[in-house]
Amino acid sequence: MSLLVDAPSTAVGEAKISRPQVSQDRTAPAPRAKGIASRISAFMRKGMEEDTLRVLNRLVRPGDHVLEVTAGPHSYAHALTAARVETFHVDATRLASGDPVAEMLGAHGQSEPYDVIFLQGIVSYTSDIQDLLTAFRPWCTSDTRLVLLSYNALWQPLLQLANALGMRKRTPDENWLSFHDVNNLLLLADLDLIGHRRRVLLPVGIPLLTALANRFFSALPGLTWFGLCDWYVARAAGAPHPEGKVSVVVPARNEAGNIARILEEMPKMGTGVEVIFVEGGSTDDTWETIEREKQRYRGHAEVRLLKQKGKGKKDASFLGFDEATGDYLMIFDGDVTVPPADLPKFYEAARSGKGEFINGTRLVYPLHEGAMRFLNLIANRFFAIAFSFILGQQLKDTLCGTKVLSRRNWQRLLSLRAEFAGRDPFGDFDLLFGAARLQLKIVEVPIRYQARTYGTTNISRFSHGWMLLKMCVWGLRSLKFV
Repeated sequence: MSLLVDAPSTAVGEAKISRPQVSQDRTAPAPRAKGIASRISAFMRKGMEEDTLRVLNRLVRPGDHVLEVTAGPHSYAHALTAARVETFHVDATRLASGDPVAEMLGAHGQSEPYDVIFLQGIVSYTSDIQDLLTAFRPWCTSDTRLVLLSYNALWQPLLQLANALGMRKRTPDENWLSFHDVNNLLLLADLDLIGHRRRVLLPVGIPLLTALANRFFSALPGLTWFGLCDWYVARAAGAPHPEGKVSVVVPARNEAGNIARILEEMPKMGTGVEVIFVEGGSTDDTWETIEREKQRYRGHAEVRLLKQKGKGKKDASFLGFDEATGDYLMIFDGDVTVPPADLPKFYEAARSGKGEFINGTRLVYPLHEGAMRFLNLIANRFFAIAFSFILGQQLKDTLCGTKVLSRRNWQRLLSLRAEFAGRDPFGDFDLLFGAARLQLKIVEVPIRYQARTYGTTNISRFSHGWMLLKMCVWGLRSLKFV
């Protein structure tokens, strides 16, 4: 008898949603008894259930194809009305007894790739977690996110007490896993951990107080250790992607003296390179210089020139991305403080699958004399610490202008641009926020940062710094305290 109970999909607007149908055989969760104990149980878990739905709504995007596998009676994913959801209930007792996971999964044919596979608590009951994760590994494409929900071992005495008092459905002996345990098991299953977040300080449903505790206090350093729910997001360990065309977008404002060098030193990458200069608002002859150098250039790269209609580096970079024809999209600053010869390292990091959003870092090697003023260095280090906390992925340098992602991930980011519109003048934070929202693997490539040889910086240290500080506050509200 199969452990999986299929749930047919029903149309909701343009999207589809799976409404789990519980069969009457032994594989289906039994109806809960009515009464005082049931009402107490519902009250005790209301805060946790609300938080679980909140997290899923952040992890799942409209139109995603979602597989939810749960050992409990509840389906959380079915509430995601903008996604296509398949929910399967598995028997926790049989999981604990060692029934082969491969046989369980074999009962369900995968018709198309999943965007999200949500394992709701089943790692807590299975007798072989490595076998379970390994069985799901072939179901993960390079874009699939495997989401695990388990429970903090600090809560073990309280949950066992709830079992004894009848406020929680009795379960088989549970696995109580540390962060190191899960990270190690994912590694053994050829899965790559992207992010971890511990939530739910208050699982009960107390108006206002529950939301404050679970959305705000649970994210604070120190208090996060005491959260009930451990959320892990993983992906299939990076597999190489095909070679592709590379589009290098160069925002160029008052950079006339750097144009020739950019073209002369542009390296070969992938199946071909296009260099897209986006000029806007120059007071020197940058536009004329690009036109002239384009006519003179006899190198391997295709050279294009766009006139920026808006203002700022973000507007120029995003215009270039929108017009690019390459499979891999790069931003390269027109001040040439990053050597063009370093760009193949960024391309290879993306093509190899080691990362999905490649960010340069200028703070590994010693800085060249005059490359960065002291206040800029302090600000860069501050924003790196702040963003590492906000994004949940370690970053050393958030403001390095050299960034790379695939065309596909740029197109996925487009749906999130409205969330960040008008806030970031440079685009660095927009892209990093978007990468975090999509749960992309962020990888940094160290470069040797050089001093300008022509022109002056377009950055206003204090006014732009204030804008970026406001972006951090906004990031806390929209990405961390949610």
